[in-house]
Order: sequence, then C-alpha cells, then structure tokens
Amino acid sequence: MRWVYVTVIVLFVAIILIFVFQNFGVVRMAFLGFSLRAPLAIVAAIMYVLGAFTGGSLYALLRKSVHASQRPM
Repeated sequence: MRWVYVTVIVLFVAIILIFVFQNFGVVRMAFLGFSLRAPLAIVAAIMYVLGAFTGGSLYALLRKSVHASQRPM
C-alpha cells in the first residue's frame, strides 16, 4: 500500500510541476481595489495556501463548536 501512496504523490507533484512550467505568463488580478500582477502559477499557489488555511480554520472552528454543543451541561 505504501507504493500506491508514493505513486500518487509522485504523479501529483509531476502534474503540479507541469502546471508551473506551462504557466509563467503574467496575469493581472484585481479585488476590492487591490491589484496584483504576477505569474499565474504563483497566484494559483497563493490562493491554494490561503484556501487551505481558511478551510482548515473553519473546519477546526466547526468541529470545536459541535463538540461543545454535544457536551452535557
């Protein structure tokens, strides 16, 4: 089973590297008056990290809330 996990990770990294090398074109992103010009791969990586951080935080907050509501008083 370990080799299956290693194979999946290697394929995932290869796909990410292909995406990065094919998307060095500069894009412009604007949101609420804030503007950013950067390579698409960097913008995608930043958005992925921000999404993972906020999603993980929300999940932890909801899990804590559910556990607190299930505790007897």
